[in-house]
Amino acid sequence: MRSLTIFLFSFIISNCDAQLKTNDAIPLQEDAKNYSLETVVDGINNPWGMAFLPDGSLLVTEKSGILYHITKGLKTEVKNVPAVYNRGQGGLMDIVLHPDYAKNGWIYITYASTEGEGEGGNTKLIRAKLENESLTQIESLYKCGPNTTRGQHFGSRIVFDNEGHLYFSAGERGNHFVNPQDIARDNGKIYRLNDDGSIPKDNPFVGQANAKEAIYSYGHRNPQGLAKNPVTGAIWEHEHGPQGGDEINIIKKAANYGWPVVTYGIDYDNSIISNEQQKAGIENPVYYWAPSIAPCGMTFVTGNKYPDWKGHLLVGSLKFQYLELVKLDGDKIIGRQKIATNIGRLRSVTQAPDGYIYIGVEGKGILKIIPN
Repeated sequence: MRSLTIFLFSFIISNCDAQLKTNDAIPLQEDAKNYSLETVVDGINNPWGMAFLPDGSLLVTEKSGILYHITKGLKTEVKNVPAVYNRGQGGLMDIVLHPDYAKNGWIYITYASTEGEGEGGNTKLIRAKLENESLTQIESLYKCGPNTTRGQHFGSRIVFDNEGHLYFSAGERGNHFVNPQDIARDNGKIYRLNDDGSIPKDNPFVGQANAKEAIYSYGHRNPQGLAKNPVTGAIWEHEHGPQGGDEINIIKKAANYGWPVVTYGIDYDNSIISNEQQKAGIENPVYYWAPSIAPCGMTFVTGNKYPDWKGHLLVGSLKFQYLELVKLDGDKIIGRQKIATNIGRLRSVTQAPDGYIYIGVEGKGILKIIPN
């Protein structure tokens, strides 16, 4: 009886204090340092998103709720920005231009909003126009609900596909055993809309009883990277895992990405979330990081300014404070390399229309990467 008790105690301890299995299949190469960094604008504490206007000026969202218009290194605060729920990881988040911005002037923004049912906030998508350094014609396109006072996992990123559909992400708001796997609930999802906020008729859950018809994929934890693959047109995503298990995924219609049923990570108290890393009916990630790098921001390199980077993926790391070059062979990850080592918490990355790469670094602002 005593030996059985000891065995059961040991089993419980081993399952409550799990060890993270590292993913070292693709080693991280050191920084080649074949570039220099130039500060474009400083004094932006948390530069969450960036969008270049046709005249070469730059819109930058700051998490606390300020939208900056940057022209030749000078920043102007845009007026009439909606009030944000600035709590924890929530605030003013991503910003993108409509693919036909030159014709229609629409700007799309995600932010944490108190609008709707419940105390606290949740992720909201709007569109607006910029006139005389002020947002005008603001339209509400989607609001996740209900609100919650929890401070984590709002997402959020925005991207358009080749057909003009808009995708945006919303994290599971810290309610991981309820939201991500339930298509009748918001959060832990990638959403797909028409550019006016209406729901495409071919969305996967249209007509399904109680489903949120804007959902395109589900089972996500906290997606803070969305980018269109310039070769295939597919939407790529990355999301934060728990302790270990950050993922890169290719988004597919109606697909379940598994959180929290499967995960390559463990909880922050070292307890097991799931004993399974793969399961039938659940999409496997293209790649996963263990230990976590805390990925934020993502862009494909398409220009000729950086020949060694062209055709590959750039991902910011909040935890390890560098930009990661994720080398690709088609849809397969074949290499990893540091860029901008120890630069700071890297929140956003984008390729400008002129082909240069710009990064948003917490506490510093916006920097431009200039190849040697």
